[in-house]
Amino acid sequence: MSTAAATVVPFADLHAQYRSIRTEMDAAIAEVIASSAFIRGPFVEKFERAFAEAMGVAHCVSCANGTDSLYIAMHALGVKLGDEVIAPAHSWISTTETITQAGGTVVFCDTDAATFTIDPALIEAKITPRTVGIIPVHLYGQPADMDPILALAQKHRLWVIEDCAQAHLARYKGRRVGSFGQAASYSFYPGKNLGAMGDAGAVLTPDAALAKRMAMFARHGGLTKGDHQIEGINSRLDGLQAAVLSVKLPHLPAWTARRQEVARAYGELLAGIDGLTLPQVAPGREPVWHLYVVQHEQRDALARHLAGHGIQTAVNYPVALPFLPAYSRFGHPPADFPVAHRHQSRILSLPIFPEITAAQMQAVAEAIRSFGASTA
Repeated sequence: MSTAAATVVPFADLHAQYRSIRTEMDAAIAEVIASSAFIRGPFVEKFERAFAEAMGVAHCVSCANGTDSLYIAMHALGVKLGDEVIAPAHSWISTTETITQAGGTVVFCDTDAATFTIDPALIEAKITPRTVGIIPVHLYGQPADMDPILALAQKHRLWVIEDCAQAHLARYKGRRVGSFGQAASYSFYPGKNLGAMGDAGAVLTPDAALAKRMAMFARHGGLTKGDHQIEGINSRLDGLQAAVLSVKLPHLPAWTARRQEVARAYGELLAGIDGLTLPQVAPGREPVWHLYVVQHEQRDALARHLAGHGIQTAVNYPVALPFLPAYSRFGHPPADFPVAHRHQSRILSLPIFPEITAAQMQAVAEAIRSFGASTA
């Protein structure tokens, strides 16, 4: 089949989600416009309270995007020139570029072969007298192994920022991610499990004093307009995005349950296909399946084959962080991070979204099975 085939299964379908809650969404947006509450104001404050409560953390500081949320948290925690921060070798660059922006030095750690999350067994060897913190990433919606990470952080007096950009409502041993460290970063990029209609982000923390420092820094250094206690940045959630997120938040549990249902269905539909490795769920963890990532030795050929059948896929992420040109200064060879290096050429994200139909999932499975037959 030609690679120009019409799309049968999109990678995600944001418009389908909008259609399902259109009346609520349109009313909320109209209310913001009618009140001209475009920057902070009651819609932002309402969402901050609701999101903190939904995640089970005392304080929410909203900001312009998920990347800013990491930078804001590290700045408020006092990261300075020469400080080292440990982060996984497999993530989106936001996790590590913000370490540099805050003045710190990135220290990469390889990932667990089964879950794509940072390997706790390798962290301690990365700790030096200059280490100040660890950023575990709950990648693809799979919780990182928090107990050993927290034990190391306590032993060495390090802070922990959880990168929850892809893990809204995920649980580790029954407890929501985002509630373990000193702070937790969230992204509401449109494609996320809880997505805005533009960029948006937030930081959660149980620490009232830290929340105040973060809020002050994100708002030009002052909590009251004109009262600049410090030099800050301009990173504010706008009223329209807050209203959109407030409408979507009550639907998030049902959307999450549907993603989990889709992942289970994929597991059954794709079982036993030669050469295909399905994602694994570690004991005590409840992923929320922001992405459903399989592995295949002929990943690129498989992706082309699926595209030819009208099925959109993605690679998250095609180059592990240490091997990007942005980090060439460290000179890391593949042997330094063998798991992340192996994954980068094998991973493929399949379509997953709450509105995906059984017929669409079946189409994905049949196309993957036909790839195996065509290469046999």
